[in-house]
Amino acid sequence: MSKTTISSSFYAYLARLRWIKRWGLKRNAHEENVMEHSWEVAVIAHTLALIKNRYFDGDLDANAIATAALYHDITEVITGDLPTPIKYHSPAIFEAYKQIEQQAELELLNLLPDALQADFRPLIQHQHLPAAHQQLIKAADKISAYLKCQAELKAGNGEFELAAQQLVSNIHELNQPEVVLFMQAFVPSCGLTLDGLMQTN
Repeated sequence: MSKTTISSSFYAYLARLRWIKRWGLKRNAHEENVMEHSWEVAVIAHTLALIKNRYFDGDLDANAIATAALYHDITEVITGDLPTPIKYHSPAIFEAYKQIEQQAELELLNLLPDALQADFRPLIQHQHLPAAHQQLIKAADKISAYLKCQAELKAGNGEFELAAQQLVSNIHELNQPEVVLFMQAFVPSCGLTLDGLMQTN
């Protein structure tokens, strides 16, 4: 049996996602990094897919969606987190950022051994994912951001008040029944303390 030897710094880059802070233009009561955000988006996206399948006659691969969601912000290990108000400030800034993001995708993909690149391509370059997968991951991303805003508001940080209002509007505009059901079923209890959760259960 021949011995296969490969070398890659791909996971060394991934590990640095814990140092990339989100919401950089706002004062944060609780700092959030890209690694923890990615986990939250993955579990929300996974649940959205299961809701879609069980309640709305969907036929989605929930595990594939969760995996892709884990990688949805991977380029930020190179680009950093560009706050939404800046990203969408003008069409020129948005287009420039997309070009930077695409270049970062290529650089990360090229860190991988050739034999693995085809497997990782849809995880790193999400345009290769099915549209339904992209849609759920985007919804999960917005829900995660909304939960962050609610946590900040609960901590008395009014910096996030307008962002929370905008996200509620954005989530409503998605017009996805699985999102509506998730918001009704799971979000209200997220504001409870541990004692409150235990009493509820």
